[in-house]
Amino acid sequence: MLAFLVLVTVALASAHHSGEHFEGEKVFRVHVEDENHIRLLQELASTHEIDFWKPDSASQIKPQSTVDFRVKAEDISAVEDLLEQNELQYEVLISNLRSMLEAQFDSHVRATGHSYVKYNNWETIEAWTQQIASENPDLISRSAIGTTFEGRTMHLLKVGKPGPNKPAIFMDCGFHAREWISPAFCQWFVREAVRTYGHEIHMTEFLDKLDFYVLPVFNIDGYVYTWTKNRMWRKTRSTYAGTKCIGTDPNRNFDAGWCVRGASRNPCDETYCGPAAESEKETKALANFIRNNLSSIKAYLTIHSYSQMMLYPYSYDYKVTENNVELNALAKATVKELATLHGTKYTYGPGATTIYPAAGGSDDWAYDQGIKYSFTFELRDKGRYGFTLPESQIRPTCEEMMLAIKHLANYVLEHMY
Repeated sequence: MLAFLVLVTVALASAHHSGEHFEGEKVFRVHVEDENHIRLLQELASTHEIDFWKPDSASQIKPQSTVDFRVKAEDISAVEDLLEQNELQYEVLISNLRSMLEAQFDSHVRATGHSYVKYNNWETIEAWTQQIASENPDLISRSAIGTTFEGRTMHLLKVGKPGPNKPAIFMDCGFHAREWISPAFCQWFVREAVRTYGHEIHMTEFLDKLDFYVLPVFNIDGYVYTWTKNRMWRKTRSTYAGTKCIGTDPNRNFDAGWCVRGASRNPCDETYCGPAAESEKETKALANFIRNNLSSIKAYLTIHSYSQMMLYPYSYDYKVTENNVELNALAKATVKELATLHGTKYTYGPGATTIYPAAGGSDDWAYDQGIKYSFTFELRDKGRYGFTLPESQIRPTCEEMMLAIKHLANYVLEHMY
């Protein structure tokens, strides 16, 4: 028992190590009415270190919207004064980020190893990819598609009954390091596929007729960093000559309207697009894999958080896709299906108009490669916890998302191209 407690204490210490910076920090939600409000928030961002949660940067704020951002403890009174003096309506979503981060680990599962209802660090996830593949050789194979900037191996799981010329659905998780609920879903999906194959009629049919390529964590270096140094890290961990700032936003790094809007050329910004499209090793590895398997990949799904949305192209432009009517109908039906379990409401639509314009995203890129069904999911929640979603919400979040993925898989099977 003592050994177990020591293990738990060590695990919590390492997990909470990244919480120590956040004492007294707050997350605000501001209601933006007009251009004047936008200008005020942009000025605020230029004079204080503000971490935007939604949207991703000050340049993406729109009139008649809400903006969520994190403020360091020492800046809070200045920020509150400015908001009050200018009569901006605001609420405090999180009054002490550190205590919220500690409350994340609220799952009472006493697992020292891998658990589907806890957040797992990268070492645990990596060991799990090997274990689940070796325990289910008839359904899962594991391959390496590349390495990260820091030299970690990007493991891809191929889930499905082996067969010739099978169509496939590609799904990745963990693009932005701090969105922990995202990798939790990729793991959950693989477990459900294995657990229900041969028992549940739909999953059995999907795995017989389709392959699912699942990349459990795309931005591994960033994810490791959120566990060890800074829980709120978003980008990759790449370095470039001429700047001390680290990392690129991988979801601004694809060759789809690269860096035209909703992305920054400043390496210190959270939405830095990188020195060139596909400059990141991770981006290049994913893009190469998809290019090499383009004939079989019929759908591309990328899982993010938060805000409960299902988005489809385009984000880099206000133009609509050729099959816009079909994508809209499919998204509508998918979020309706998702809501049947826990009543969770997702909104849906093209990225640019539904949230904000953002160039260089993987979904737009995949669509432009000819993958007709390309979607970004933003998982729970709507901001009460934001990036600090507690472990107790992993199960319901993943359960409802399974319904969405199954609905999509069924649609893809029925509309093969």
